[in-house]
Amino acid sequence: MIMKKLFKNLLTVSLVVLSVFALNAQDIHFSQFYLSPLNLNPAMTGVMNCNVRLSGNYRQQWSSVLKSYAFKTYSASYDQRIPVGRYDYFGVGGTFWGDKAGRSDFAQLQAKLSVSYSKRMGGYRKKAHYMVVGLDGGILQRSIDFLNLQWGSQHNGEGGYDPTKPTFENFNRDNVLVPDLSAGLLWFSVFDQNNNFYLGAAYHHLNRADISFDDQNPDLLYSRFTIHAGGEFALTDRLGLVPGFITMIQGKSMEINTGTSFRFLLNKTRYEYQALQFGIWARIANKLESGVHTDAAILSTRFDYNDFSLGFSYDINVSDLNPASNSNGAFEFALIYKICGPEKRNVYCPNF
Repeated sequence: MIMKKLFKNLLTVSLVVLSVFALNAQDIHFSQFYLSPLNLNPAMTGVMNCNVRLSGNYRQQWSSVLKSYAFKTYSASYDQRIPVGRYDYFGVGGTFWGDKAGRSDFAQLQAKLSVSYSKRMGGYRKKAHYMVVGLDGGILQRSIDFLNLQWGSQHNGEGGYDPTKPTFENFNRDNVLVPDLSAGLLWFSVFDQNNNFYLGAAYHHLNRADISFDDQNPDLLYSRFTIHAGGEFALTDRLGLVPGFITMIQGKSMEINTGTSFRFLLNKTRYEYQALQFGIWARIANKLESGVHTDAAILSTRFDYNDFSLGFSYDINVSDLNPASNSNGAFEFALIYKICGPEKRNVYCPNF
């Protein structure tokens, strides 16, 4: 019990440090990345089977260890498609997301606008292939409360903390505001209403802004490269597979999420659509020194009713932090609502 408590305390300290330094150079992520399309790739803007899409996401992580200081991430976005000619589309949208981590109240806020263009490369009314290019740009803010931090130099040598001891740390600002630019590509093929495939790539933080809290020592934000793929594949009239894959590389960090959901069609008529999904996923990441490890097993579910989608997922921690976290990782909620309107020329994209 003593060792377990000590390990838990060490984990708490480690996560606080991570919230200041490691996360200072890394991006947010969602286990249900497929339900946060504009954060995934700017080329996803306007790629939908309706005219307007509203998306919301919320994630909370490490609450079993950090309690009220758990990592919290939220996102909201709006996008729409605009017909161009007979088959092509423009997409326009906007996203706002926020993130807060640890005792230091390390926080990130971003607001961005995105545009895309979908060009049909072949096919016909209900079976087609598209290439999409997308861009986004916005403002990223990062802030921190240094008064809530404790440093190793303030240890009194007797197992206690002495706030009067010097920190030997030099930070001359607690707020950073920088521009941020990203670009992406997407290819998708629609074979019919129940079968499709997509493959995309995005390059985030093209401008590599300086995010340092010390203006005398620049700290350039690492660019992030993302590759993702997925689709829908019908096995029977009522059962289908919805696999997905994402790889993100940022600086020395790498993360892979992969898995599949099983979709059960409950009802499908001209006026009503109902489907239920259950999925199992895995998140794999690299270790700081060398090698890779499985960070979490992810259980997910999703309910689709007409133009409304509700998703929930839970991360089961299976890494070396398991003794302290008691296998508790993170939970997520995701919500998507589409407004279709009168313009439905064809089945032209996967159902995100």
